[in-house]
Amino acid sequence: MGANISGKYNLGVLDLVPRLNGATAEQALQQSVRLAQHAEAWGYSRYWTSEHHDMDELASASPEVLLAHIGARTNTIQLGSGAVLLPHYSPLKVAESFRLLAALYPGRIELGLGRAPGGGPHATMALSGNYLQHVSKLPESLAALTELLEDRYTYEEHPVTARPIPELPLSLWMLGTNVKSAEFAARFGMGYVFGQFMSDADGTEAVRRYREGFIPSANRKEPEVMVAVSVLCAETQEEALSCSREMAEKRRAVGKEIPTQSDIINTSTSANDGTPEQVWNQLQQVCQRLNTDRLLVVTTGPDYERRLASYKLLANA
Repeated sequence: MGANISGKYNLGVLDLVPRLNGATAEQALQQSVRLAQHAEAWGYSRYWTSEHHDMDELASASPEVLLAHIGARTNTIQLGSGAVLLPHYSPLKVAESFRLLAALYPGRIELGLGRAPGGGPHATMALSGNYLQHVSKLPESLAALTELLEDRYTYEEHPVTARPIPELPLSLWMLGTNVKSAEFAARFGMGYVFGQFMSDADGTEAVRRYREGFIPSANRKEPEVMVAVSVLCAETQEEALSCSREMAEKRRAVGKEIPTQSDIINTSTSANDGTPEQVWNQLQQVCQRLNTDRLLVVTTGPDYERRLASYKLLANA
C-alpha cells in the first residue's frame, strides 16, 4: 500500500456516543468532544452524531444539542446528524434547529435524515405516537422540509419561513440501508449515505437507484454518495482480533439477549477490522464498488483509548 492513502479519501466520523466500560453519560459526551477535536486535527472532514432513544449504552438522543456544543469546541470540521429521524418531528422544527446551527457555524452544518424509529416500541410511542403512521407520511415531510430550506414553503397558502436564515445554506443528506431511502434521496435532490455498518447488503443496488433517479435541487446539482462503515484499526492484526473478542465477551457478560444498535455494528459482516493496511484494502474495495471516495467511520470500542487510536491509525495510514 502506498503512503498516506487516507489522503485520497474524504474521511468522516460517525459517533454513536457509546458508554464504554461503565462510563457515565457525562463521560461519554466528554469523549465525543475529544474525538471531534482529534478528528479535526487528524484531517477528518466531518463529525456526525446519531439519534437513539432509551438505549442505555448510547448517550446521544439529540444530535442538534451535541453538535452545538462540539461546534463551539472545534474550528473547521463539518458537523452533521447521522441521523435526525424525521418521522418523529415537525419539518419546521427540524429546519429551524439546523438553520440556527448553520447561522452559528457558517458553512459547517450538514443535516442527515433517517426514517428508522431509533429505539424500542415503547420509547417510539412515547416520543411521537404512531410511528408507522408517521413514516407513511415521510414523502410529505421530506417535501415540506425541502421547501422550508429553500424558502418556498406555505401553510394554508400563507408563507412560513424557517428562521434564522443563514447566509450559507446547510447540506442535506438521507441515510439508509435500502432502496427506499435511496429513492427518497434521489427524488428530493439530497446526498445519499449508505449505512454499510448496519446492513449485510453491499449497497450497489441502492446506490444505482439513487444515481439513476437523482433530480437536481436548489442546493445540489449532482448526486453525491457516502458510505458509513464499521472500522477497528490496531497496530497488529492480533491486537485487532483481541479487541473484537473483548467486545464480544463484554456483551455476553452482561447477558444481552436482544441485539442493540451497537451489537449490530460490532457483529456485522460488514465490519472492517485489522491493521491500517488491511482495513484500507477493505475500504478501497467498498469505495470502488460504490464509486465514492467519501467514508463515514463508526468505531465503538472496546475502550475510549483504543477507539481513539483506531481513528488515528486510519487517518495516518
